[in-house]
This record gives sequence, structure tokens and C-alpha cells, in this order.
Amino acid sequence: MRQAGVPAPWPAAHPVNQPGMKRWFFALTDRFRRRRMRRFVEAMGITRQTRVLDVGGTLDYWRLLPDPPRVTLLNTLMASETLRSVPGWVAGDGRALPFRDKSFDVVFSNSVIEHVGDRESQARFAAEVERVGRRYWVQTPNRWFPLEQHLIMPAVHWLPPAWQRALAPRLHLVHTVLRLSPDQRDFYIRHYLEDIRLLDAAALRALFPGARLIRERFCGWTKSLVAYRALQ
Repeated sequence: MRQAGVPAPWPAAHPVNQPGMKRWFFALTDRFRRRRMRRFVEAMGITRQTRVLDVGGTLDYWRLLPDPPRVTLLNTLMASETLRSVPGWVAGDGRALPFRDKSFDVVFSNSVIEHVGDRESQARFAAEVERVGRRYWVQTPNRWFPLEQHLIMPAVHWLPPAWQRALAPRLHLVHTVLRLSPDQRDFYIRHYLEDIRLLDAAALRALFPGARLIRERFCGWTKSLVAYRALQ
């Protein structure tokens, strides 16, 4: 069973530095991220003094804010290369956070809960988020969006597991778009097949029964979901 908080599924980069399809992909991703972070700041009442725990994240999102809060990054040792220049980042498991109850104003998590394993592991992750944060913001890709967003793969994630194992190595577009090395490509396919468990709105509500739900849309489809608890 994997620790919660894995390296980003594709290398962090600025859209203007990328060629062709890769540049288009990063530009679209950057647009969604900026819009999400604006909504996060507004909904959660974020200021420079807000203490935020980012479970499974890097500095990429926080660089999008002109006045970022006081952020503590928690990730696995796998991310140590990415985070080596970040002072004070914490190695840990999102299912067993090494912090006291309500020790952060906000717990933030972006596209992590689907990586932690089965539904029991996801429930432990959700319980830890609620325990440690006075408020929380947990985003995850929507299972019913027609494009699987980790491997950039149309509709295969709706098929039975055996079909996914057969088709994912053939139909994914992540290598075409991002030009990954063979080792990177094999890692992402294996990780998707073995570890990722996508959620829909009902599953996310069940994990966070007291939360409000945001549906982020693209071309009429719900692309991503956010469960959040804000200031009363």
C-alpha cells in the first residue's frame, strides 16, 4: 500500500517553455490551476497568516498566489528530489499525519486522495484531513470525466480492471503529450493500474459528509471535484 502524497504525475514546467502539444497541455493545466487557486483563496478566507498543510503537494500551486499563506508541505520520501530546495518540508503519510488535532487552519490536498489506495485507505486519509485541519480543501479528478487525467486516456478507466490492464499500455496519451522517458512511462502506467482509485461525487461526499462540493467543469463535463469545509 502506497504512502499518501506522490510526486506530480507529470513534470512541473511553465507552459511557455514547452514545444507543441506539451505546451498546449501545460497552458490548459495552468489555466485550471490559477482558477482553482483563486476560488480556494476566496472560499477559505486565505491570508498571509493562514497556516496551511499541503498534503502531497509541491510549491507549484503556491507560486501562483501573489500573497501565499504559511505553507507546510508534506510528501513522501519519493518526492525528496523535487522538494530538496524547500526548507522545512515534512516526509510523511497522509493516512497518519504527524501533527496534533486542529494544528493547521487549513489542510489542502490536490489530486492526492485517489493515489492512496483502496477505499479504506481513502477513508483514513479523509479522517486525518478532518482531524488536523480546522478547515479543508480536497480536490480529486472526477471518475465520470471521459478523459482519465493521469494517463491522458479516453474512457478506458470506465472499463473492468482486466480490460484496463490490457488497454492502458496501448491507449494512453501521456507519453505522446509529455514525451516521458520509457522508465517514467512504465512507472505511471503501473502506478495507475495498481494504486489509483478514482472517485465520483457520491464517493467524495461519503468520505467528507460535512463538506460542500464544487464541480469544476470543462466543455460541460465535471472534470474535477472539490470537497471543502470553510469558515462558518
